[in-house]
Amino acid sequence: MLVGSDLTVRRGAITALQGVSLKLRPGQVFGVLGPNGAGKSTLLAALSGELTPSAGDVSLQGRALGDWSGVDRARCLAVLPQSSTLSFAFRVADVVAMGRLPHRTGRQADAAIVAAALAAADAQHLAARSYLKLSGGERQRVHLARVLAQLWPGGVGRVLLLDEPTSMLDPAHQHSILQAVRSFAAQGGAALVILHDLNLAARYCDRLLLLKNGCPHAEGSVDEVLRAEPLQAVFGLDVLVQRHPERGHPLIIAR
Repeated sequence: MLVGSDLTVRRGAITALQGVSLKLRPGQVFGVLGPNGAGKSTLLAALSGELTPSAGDVSLQGRALGDWSGVDRARCLAVLPQSSTLSFAFRVADVVAMGRLPHRTGRQADAAIVAAALAAADAQHLAARSYLKLSGGERQRVHLARVLAQLWPGGVGRVLLLDEPTSMLDPAHQHSILQAVRSFAAQGGAALVILHDLNLAARYCDRLLLLKNGCPHAEGSVDEVLRAEPLQAVFGLDVLVQRHPERGHPLIIAR
């Protein structure tokens, strides 16, 4: 669905990303991990078209990303940045409705989609509130609802890119948000999510890319990437890797 091939991004004399390739597949959640400054957000910007790679290319549904019109691309590719700025006192429901702007599905259909997206993001109780009166975590959930509404109801051909969507959330909402991302993938969509929490990545992702200094260090299944050796090499963290007692996925414990 979305393919990045040998991507390199240079900013002046600095190479922020080098030789990164990945493929987002229908029905899968692809996680990107790495320390601060590893190139994670740069990769997302290149995949979304916000940055033009210095080398390599990005394709969406077999077509070069640059060949898509803005409206057509927005109908099948949505991005949740690390921070979203909005300085107007819109109602939350109106903020989420902005995700429907690329579509022409009518006010009644859009209202139903906005309500469903708010429910998926556990933010339906905020619908009538002023956006400016929300906490940081509440705003994060509202923006997730907005990008879900943009691609609603998901399905094959829809791609969701999320940059640290759990960063402002309490533990319960970290799980509910990632469950919403998994539900999106279950409808046939593809999702890429940048995470810092290794155990959340282990639980919710199908495949992982581990970045170090802008370069790919490891890519593969959760079991292939979340091992003590690559985690030590990339994060400088001495860990024990055990199995979750109920779910069986890797459980990362810092020594």
